[in-house]
Amino acid sequence: MNQVASLSTNTKIFNLWVSHCLSLHRMAVEKYPDNRMLGHREIVDGKAGAYVWKTYREVFDIASKIGNSIRSCGLAKGSRCGIYGANCPEWIITMEACNAHGIYCVPLYDTLGAGAVEFILCHAEVEIAFAEEKKIELLLKTLPKSNEFLKMIVSFGKVTQEQKEEASKYGLSIYSWDEFLSLAADQEFDLPVKEKADICTIMYTSGTTGDPKGVLISNASIICLIAGVDRLLNCVNEKLAEIDVYMSYLPLAHIFDRVVEELFIFHGASIGFWRGDVKLLVEDIGVLKPTIFCAVPRVLDRIFSGLQAKISSGGFIKSTLFNLAYKFKQFRMMRGAKHDEAATICDKVVFSKVKEGLGGNVRLILSGAAPLATHVEEYLRVVTCAHVLQGYGLTETCAGSFVSLPNQMSMIGTVGPPVPNIDVRLESVPEMDYDALASTARGEICIKGETLFSGYCKREDLTKEVLVDGWFHTGDIGEWQPDGSMKIIDRKKNIFKLSQGEYVAVENLENIYGLVSAIDSVWIYGNSFESFLVAVANPNKEALESWAAANGISGDFESLCQNPKAKEYILGELSRIGKDKKLKGFEFIKDVHLEPVPFDMERDLITPTYKKKRPQLLKYYQGVIDHMYKSAK
Repeated sequence: MNQVASLSTNTKIFNLWVSHCLSLHRMAVEKYPDNRMLGHREIVDGKAGAYVWKTYREVFDIASKIGNSIRSCGLAKGSRCGIYGANCPEWIITMEACNAHGIYCVPLYDTLGAGAVEFILCHAEVEIAFAEEKKIELLLKTLPKSNEFLKMIVSFGKVTQEQKEEASKYGLSIYSWDEFLSLAADQEFDLPVKEKADICTIMYTSGTTGDPKGVLISNASIICLIAGVDRLLNCVNEKLAEIDVYMSYLPLAHIFDRVVEELFIFHGASIGFWRGDVKLLVEDIGVLKPTIFCAVPRVLDRIFSGLQAKISSGGFIKSTLFNLAYKFKQFRMMRGAKHDEAATICDKVVFSKVKEGLGGNVRLILSGAAPLATHVEEYLRVVTCAHVLQGYGLTETCAGSFVSLPNQMSMIGTVGPPVPNIDVRLESVPEMDYDALASTARGEICIKGETLFSGYCKREDLTKEVLVDGWFHTGDIGEWQPDGSMKIIDRKKNIFKLSQGEYVAVENLENIYGLVSAIDSVWIYGNSFESFLVAVANPNKEALESWAAANGISGDFESLCQNPKAKEYILGELSRIGKDKKLKGFEFIKDVHLEPVPFDMERDLITPTYKKKRPQLLKYYQGVIDHMYKSAK
């Protein structure tokens, strides 16, 4: 209790200094005016050169001009400003301008599916939208529906005459970045009074059937989260400093990257932006040489696979040397040695090459958005010469609520203990046999504290479902570990994340795929360690036999279900309905097992009301599932 009280006291001191998000930037400008803040690679004669930087003072001055220009267009505190595009300096500058004037920042992105941008523009009542050049056309396609609120578009680059003419048809103004910078001329607007409880951003997220949800995030949520993470890093001797460098490539439209960059800004550190091409990311990292590297598991899986491939192709001597070094260092770390003391010679001779592949300066790798496979986490902790930490959080909790600790190998496979500033409890879920009061406590993870969101935009009904007596119900099932860390073991609702961080509402998908006349029932499965879906389907006996006869394929119903051509036929039908219903790429079923015996109560696969019992289905078909994932790769 004393430790918790101490952490809480530190947070209160922090909150006295910083009352809203603008304060983060303003304090950094006052303390580090000439530090490098935002950098991008300059393109000369079609080739990318070194990083070119803007200082904290320069960014502040540009953000002030953008803010005055926005205000000159009639927007005021509480207005909504959309930002659409890949991470770049202009994205952050626009965000800081919004923070200064109390304007809600509304990130726009199209991975939520067709029509998501149009929906967000209308639902959030966005009046002005900033976008990278290649997104301007997509914004214009939302007209005339978005025109009810949208009055102005600003390009991060240039605009064409055709785009100006198209916008003018709907009474819409459109400006290039340079034009908008000078729009306010010499006008200067007083900054409004801002409070910690004021909304700072509306971040739209998937997670349920239907339209995206607008998560209302306040100044207090972001400030409190940053204070907690900062305190945690200080406690484990990994304090951020002005010399730190961050590679910005994870979407700023998601809360994970947003709060990390705000934390870097608070410390006067440097943020360099990638070129927006995943194939060029490694090259950008080599030039930038970041000290902190944040990633989603899919990126770290690729690093792991790439290292494995290089080792295998390096010849017998090199691979043997690497494996011996790995086993020795792993042995030492498992017995409590710190990563930088466990095998210094191995680090210099063998693992230094891995470190150079990440630029040579990375000291901390943070994984979030989805679970990181245990074998990948352990491997990278050994070979990268850096701390590899796994975190857990949601948009509604302002990102990181749990983070594993450096040099604690016992926390591999967990998301670590809670960050300071939040309270956590497990709530029993009897229908899933999870008991929060058992000797091994398991239940739904519930979170309370200032980091929580303020509700869903225009959806009080959904807010009341998940916020009960101040506790946010995450829907994730956790298990407390003896060392105080949390392990995510299940999902309460039938919604899960794939490895790339995309949510899948499985019941909705099953309803859509159930429209295929060639099947009677389908159970869809995915997990956070895989990037695609697989399924077990009960084919319609008459439809399958009719198809077989028409295609000259003989055999009884059971043998037809084992026929590869029959599987191709069913997969084709599933894909057809997916395309008809405009499903997103990750919502398509990549492999299917044809089960001739309908799901039944005798095998405990369905309830008396014919609802699927998903844990039992997974247990029954585990071998089939494993085979499909293995063969599909």
